[in-house]
Amino acid sequence: MKYKSLLLASFPPHLKIKLYLRVADQEKDPLFWNTWAQRTLKNAITLQKLNQNTAKNLILFLGDGMGIPTVTAARILKGQLSRQSGEETQLEMDKFPFVALSKTYNTNAQVADSAGTATAYLCGVKANEGTVGVSAAAVRSQCNTTQGNEVTSILRWAKEAGKSVGIVTTTRVNHATPSAAYAHCVDRDWYSDGEMPAEAVQAGCKDIARQLFENIPDIDVIMGGGRKYMFPKNQSDVEYPGEKKHFGTRIDRRNLVEEWNNRMKNKNAHYVWNKKELLSLNPNSVDYLLGLFEPGDLPYDLERNNETDPSLTEMVEVAIKILKKNPSGFYLLVEGGRIDHGHHEGKAKQALHEAVEMDRAIGHAGLMTSIYDTMTVVTADHSHMFNFGGYTPRGNTIFGLAPMLSDVDQKPFTAILYGNGPGFKVVNGLRENVSTLDYEENNYKAQSAVPLSMETHGGEDVAVFAKGPMAHLLHGVHEQNYIPHVMAYAACIGQNRDHCMSSSGASSLSAALPSLTALLTLIRLLC
Repeated sequence: MKYKSLLLASFPPHLKIKLYLRVADQEKDPLFWNTWAQRTLKNAITLQKLNQNTAKNLILFLGDGMGIPTVTAARILKGQLSRQSGEETQLEMDKFPFVALSKTYNTNAQVADSAGTATAYLCGVKANEGTVGVSAAAVRSQCNTTQGNEVTSILRWAKEAGKSVGIVTTTRVNHATPSAAYAHCVDRDWYSDGEMPAEAVQAGCKDIARQLFENIPDIDVIMGGGRKYMFPKNQSDVEYPGEKKHFGTRIDRRNLVEEWNNRMKNKNAHYVWNKKELLSLNPNSVDYLLGLFEPGDLPYDLERNNETDPSLTEMVEVAIKILKKNPSGFYLLVEGGRIDHGHHEGKAKQALHEAVEMDRAIGHAGLMTSIYDTMTVVTADHSHMFNFGGYTPRGNTIFGLAPMLSDVDQKPFTAILYGNGPGFKVVNGLRENVSTLDYEENNYKAQSAVPLSMETHGGEDVAVFAKGPMAHLLHGVHEQNYIPHVMAYAACIGQNRDHCMSSSGASSLSAALPSLTALLTLIRLLC
């Protein structure tokens, strides 16, 4: 009876009885669990026939900071947003047939940052924290260690193989994750020359925004934020003309967007800066797209202006429609980048809603592609000091209280807690009483054990979900830099091509046989 009362107290009145009965009645019957397990077993048996096709398309979904506790909590949230208990819900990534673990450490850091990890899962080489697109021989912030230590990414490998390539992110397009796809920089914070030391500029090091347009010519699709880093210093922003914090930052006075427009004017290229412009495009008439929707990062999905800012799902849809026109296929990097920001700020609700939105984008991409010719990988760069617990009953709102008081200070606590971060607060020498706060408010900062202005990353392994051609090669526990090697192998790009000659010939022949048979039949009929 205690369990029942706790569970019912967690839900609004109109859901209480219905949800409790639905869950309890079927789950008391062993047949329910046995049937579910047998159905899962039959699906697993079908996977014994491995998909060894060549991947025409590659998609990497990167949930920045999306550790396994975040995946689990996002799953529960997704279910509860649909008025379900939540625990039994499946995320789109949960449906992927192959799962592995990735070791995230940097070459000089036990607990990684997003730059060194991005170099690993995009360039196939582990690197130092704070650096992008360079090997561990490069030292952070030391410009003279750049040259000769550059490493290339799978995005470049795909482009050189004739595929279309794209980058979609909810952060700045020159932030740590996307920048490792195209830049070689010893400092992730060198967004424009306005953020670089004068001596680094004089020594010939290039800022990341500039490298976006110069290193890999004609990246087909670029969408995200970071508009201010493309414009001359003090130039007002098109969307926020009166806000100085959004003014251009470039000391060299270059207008990178204008330069891009001039260079691409005869190539069916379009620059857009708001949702209306983006969705008014006909993807069939667009070969190149540059979308910069905010001066900095895009807003959290919970705070997004639905009229002006596209969702991650909307950006992914447009990107795939443009990229898939290439008969040679495409490579697409998609980052749910603000999961990380929500956690750093201790705002679990923001972080988890970002994760749910990325999962929605994963599902939508799945509807637009095929597992027979598209390899899709979902992973994270690192985890966070985020977790949830406290013996919460089934169906407890993920942002709610644990069903007990602390037996030390006799105060309630939320299920979600951080190991460190800005949520630490002492009132009159004691832990703050969370029952006096709105702990389900969007920007509520969950309590933390150690006070920090910004919560830190976590060091544990992260999950890797995979489906499509050669997805079975992602299994067990791997170094993070293994990921792009597998994806390149699946698509016959980069350094692993020896296996492609025989398999491609066989696949081409098998693909041609139906057409050949039809042609022979037609000849017989005509004769």
